[in-house]
Amino acid sequence: MEYLDLTFADPASNLACDEALLDLFESSPFDGALLRLWEPQNYFIVLGHSNRVSDEVNLSACDNRALPVLRRMSGGGAVVQGPGCLNYSLILPSVSYRLKSIGAAFRYVLERHQRFLDDLAGVKARIEGVSDLTVSGRKVSGNAQYRKSRFVLVHGTFLLNFDLALIETCLRLPAKQPAYRAARSHLEFVANLNLVSRAVRDSLRKGWEANEQLVQVPLARIETLVEKRYGREQWSKKF
Repeated sequence: MEYLDLTFADPASNLACDEALLDLFESSPFDGALLRLWEPQNYFIVLGHSNRVSDEVNLSACDNRALPVLRRMSGGGAVVQGPGCLNYSLILPSVSYRLKSIGAAFRYVLERHQRFLDDLAGVKARIEGVSDLTVSGRKVSGNAQYRKSRFVLVHGTFLLNFDLALIETCLRLPAKQPAYRAARSHLEFVANLNLVSRAVRDSLRKGWEANEQLVQVPLARIETLVEKRYGREQWSKKF
């Protein structure tokens, strides 16, 4: 598996990077795979592809804090990104990895991340809902995916040392909730792993055997996607 540790300064480029990398692999004649890790240094909001802004986000709170609201291409609910969040992106070939359904792809990834957390943190992580990892019933990792004909992108966040109060301030309670949430507030529902970023990065890279550095980073495609989509308010606030 190839590896890329790349964080852009602007949020839009970080979101565009995942789509550009998926396009790169989809257009390749080979069935390689990729692990990308990135960790934002600024706070921002990311909507799921079909989320309605007014249903998911407290816009006045975001405006008061000058937090941009963006939209990703994958599904799932809105999240707050920023320092203390470690993000991963896995691009995997659907056929050779036997990831023919949404559920199969989530199981393949989350079962491995579950074991990584058990070994690294000495905790018993569980897979709950459609795509969450929890510790003691509280969500520590949210995940989403986007599928093309040959490859699937599974990406998500590990809450390491994040300002959880910002989630409570900036996000509304989601309309769709997993049963295990039991209508808990954000602060009652999420938790930090309190792990050092470098240790988690090393564990993920070792566990996925991501030993080869990705050489061909599609920078021009990333720039184009920012200009046409991720950097445009028409995209971010289209619903």
